[in-house]
Amino acid sequence: MTAYWLVKSEPDAFSWDEQVRNGVEPWTGVRNAQAAKNLREMKAGDHAFFYHSNEGREVVGIVEVVREAYPDPTDETGRWCCVDMRAVKPVPRPVTLAAMKAEPRLEGLALIRQSRLSVVPVSAEHWAVISAMAGL
Repeated sequence: MTAYWLVKSEPDAFSWDEQVRNGVEPWTGVRNAQAAKNLREMKAGDHAFFYHSNEGREVVGIVEVVREAYPDPTDETGRWCCVDMRAVKPVPRPVTLAAMKAEPRLEGLALIRQSRLSVVPVSAEHWAVISAMAGL
C-alpha cells in the first residue's frame, strides 16, 4: 500500500526544477532525528509532495521514492540516511501553506503541526484534499 509524505526543500538550495532536470536524486542533508525516522519509514513506490520552503511556501510537485533509506553520502558521521526520489509531475496549481492552514479538512496535517520538520507523513485523506486543491 502506498504511503504519502511531504518533503521540504529551500528552492535556492534544491528546487523542483532541479529535481525534474536531475531525474532521480538522493534526498540528502536531513539532520533532524524525527525527519530521518520518517525517511527510514519510506518505501519504494511511496509518493511525496515536493514543497518549497522559505521562499514560496507551497506544494509544487509530486515525487516518488525509488530507493529506500541508505547512508547519506553527505554525512561524515554515518548517522544520517537518505532516500532516492524521482520527479513524477508538477502540480497544476501550487498549494500555499496559507491555503492549507485555511482549509478545515487539513486540520492535524503534520506540515502545520510540526512546521520545522523537513519530512512529514501525509494521511490518505489529507493527500486527497491537497491533490484536489492542486488541480490533480
